Amino acid sequence: MTSPTQAPAPAHALTGKRRIAFASFVDENYLPGFLVLLRSLALSNPGLCEDFVVLHDDLKPSSVARIRALHPRIELRRVDAARYDTYAKGDQDNYLVRKAYFILDVFRIRDYDTVITLDTDMVVLGDLGELLKLREGLAAVPQFFYGQHKLNSGLLVIQREYLSDEFCARIDATGRSGAYELDKHDQGILNAVLDGDFVQLDARYNFVKRRLSGDLPVPDDTAILHFTGRHKPWQGGEAGYGKAEERWREFELSDAQFHAAYLALGKGLHHDLVVHFGTPHVERTGDVESARRVAAAHIAAGEYQEAVDLLGRVRIPLDSAWPHEVLGHALMSVSRYDEARAQLLLATAAPNRAATAFGRLAQIAWIHGDDDAAQRYALDGLRVDPTHRANRLMQRRTQTAQAPQEGVAAEQLAHVAFYMERQGNAGDKLLPESVRLAFDADPGPRRWHSVHAHRLFDEAALERVNARRGLVIGGGGLFIPDTAPNGNSAWQWNVPDALLNRIDVPVMVYAVGFNAFDGQSYRAGRFNTALRTLVERASFFGLRNHGSIEKVRLLLPAGLHDKVRFQPCPTTVTRQLVAGWTDPSHREDTVLVNAAYDRAGLRFGHDYGHFLAEMAKAVRALGAHAEVKCVAHSLDDEKIAFDLRREHGISLPVIPMYDFGNDAIRDTYARTKLVIGMRGHAGMIPFGCGTPIISLISHPKMAYFLSDIERPEWGISVHDKNLGAVLTERALGLLDDHAASVADVHGRQQELWKVTEANAADLRVILGRHPVL
Repeated sequence: MTSPTQAPAPAHALTGKRRIAFASFVDENYLPGFLVLLRSLALSNPGLCEDFVVLHDDLKPSSVARIRALHPRIELRRVDAARYDTYAKGDQDNYLVRKAYFILDVFRIRDYDTVITLDTDMVVLGDLGELLKLREGLAAVPQFFYGQHKLNSGLLVIQREYLSDEFCARIDATGRSGAYELDKHDQGILNAVLDGDFVQLDARYNFVKRRLSGDLPVPDDTAILHFTGRHKPWQGGEAGYGKAEERWREFELSDAQFHAAYLALGKGLHHDLVVHFGTPHVERTGDVESARRVAAAHIAAGEYQEAVDLLGRVRIPLDSAWPHEVLGHALMSVSRYDEARAQLLLATAAPNRAATAFGRLAQIAWIHGDDDAAQRYALDGLRVDPTHRANRLMQRRTQTAQAPQEGVAAEQLAHVAFYMERQGNAGDKLLPESVRLAFDADPGPRRWHSVHAHRLFDEAALERVNARRGLVIGGGGLFIPDTAPNGNSAWQWNVPDALLNRIDVPVMVYAVGFNAFDGQSYRAGRFNTALRTLVERASFFGLRNHGSIEKVRLLLPAGLHDKVRFQPCPTTVTRQLVAGWTDPSHREDTVLVNAAYDRAGLRFGHDYGHFLAEMAKAVRALGAHAEVKCVAHSLDDEKIAFDLRREHGISLPVIPMYDFGNDAIRDTYARTKLVIGMRGHAGMIPFGCGTPIISLISHPKMAYFLSDIERPEWGISVHDKNLGAVLTERALGLLDDHAASVADVHGRQQELWKVTEANAADLRVILGRHPVL
């Protein structure tokens, strides 16, 4: 098994998620046009917020500040003016020439997969979503006046193969040779290099002003209007183009007007833009509804303290239920529970917010171990809205039921875990039992005392844990910032540092994962401190993959690095742990496909349509060799079956694994021939049952696991250009010699079992008595 010692690769390098940026060359002369361009981009595409690379040769600090005020993800890159001296042949003082040459620096960008150039004399009027979905070649609109074989360079969609040293060398050679049209400059160079070989876009993506001569109106479907020529709207404009310039002036707004216009757009706004524009708007106006929307955006991104701080700066009227409910949500997420209750009780007065507010009150009561109060609040919420899912789940969770009879405390281990209810995620349902089997053949209440990670670890819980012979924490991706937010630890176990330090029995962290998605971050200060406290206190600290190990070590002082060790997820060695396990004598002729949809934006970016189309190709191809079924770990996982039927006419039977017990989960995965899964445990569980797997990688943890078992070829990024063909080829390779594929899984599993056994020996020493494994 691999044991990497260097820092882990960036998340996007593991998931294959495309990095997309816009780019423009900007100087002081064209700054007014660029500011209008940025406003038009936000107002015309309010849900879009990619990095924006600003190429410049000398912008004033005040100009930079104005640019940053209009976009939260600006990256400034200074161009080398001398590079193009040999091209310009004395024309370098001409701004249009400089601008034309300097935009060629976009081809020197190396840290993005797709770059979209926008000229500073453009205005965005429509949806640009289709441009972000492009994945092939270099795309542009053909020149209107000069023939279909030449491009107009104002709008370029450039893929990674053109963002290369080789292509830059071709540009340089052509520029120095002068073998291009001098009056077209960068267009001339690019046209000479490409010789008509580019992807042609519809004219609406670079609709040149000259097409509107005679004061013609701008066509309704225009996505980008380009004010070509020497007369720009901010310089007084040009006669005969009044209707076009009216469209440009729609975006010539003050900051106050712009912020208000963006927030007035309603739904579908991007979190970064809501925060960037909404925060100064709230500070300027004190508007409560705007503050609520900005705070809700903070909460959706896991920025709970920021939401508390923002709403704390405005005066919320007593009868404004929704802001009270949002503030209550934020306060409970940072563990300020008494203040949260007060805000949520105010919110229950309004019928349209009462059900949600009662649901959060029920959750706070449950967190504090008060099931009776949680039941009452949940029922109050259901009286307001009988269909409210969160209240229904809490009402079922807290129904009076006889607690399982536990064994003698001194002979038990306490176990902190996320205990999933009925119809919850199948992987999370199986995990606690799998962890227990790694310590004891009996996973039941005689030998184990359950501590739900999401409930507040208080004095009573501390007393119960200290009465046991040890505390096990795990497994699963407990190091994730937003599944059960709290201010005590900033990860899933809701434990204050002071109480953690008073645990006087051995603490064993077992097979926990660092589960942040690509693009997701922790509240660094609180999480880092809590993590260090946990590692210092732990007698055993095992993480389930080397990627998690390296991530965690980066957050710890060097003296604690050696305490962090590798402990594979016990689901990956299921065949070794389950008593009396026998491999199936016969497997069903099926392939099970799993897709995950939680945090879909972080998983798919702009590529979901591509992913679905490629999966349709693979499902059709594999269907000729085996029956393909959808296996749903949670209710949301069924979406792939719905979407394939709606978009591609493919019907898949659905296996509702969220309704299965643990034995049925293991049995289903043991009897199929191949599992193609996107969830971590849609790979690890079947692997542990001896079944070949292919992982659809949308989260770094999938790549971490495959690296640990030295089979990276069993993973394919959901963003892969040729996902359908590659998936089909690899799946058929595993199916064609299935016995060898199963044997390979068994061999890889044996290596994980050796690690697990070695760790078990150390755990036996820690516990002093009672066998482990």
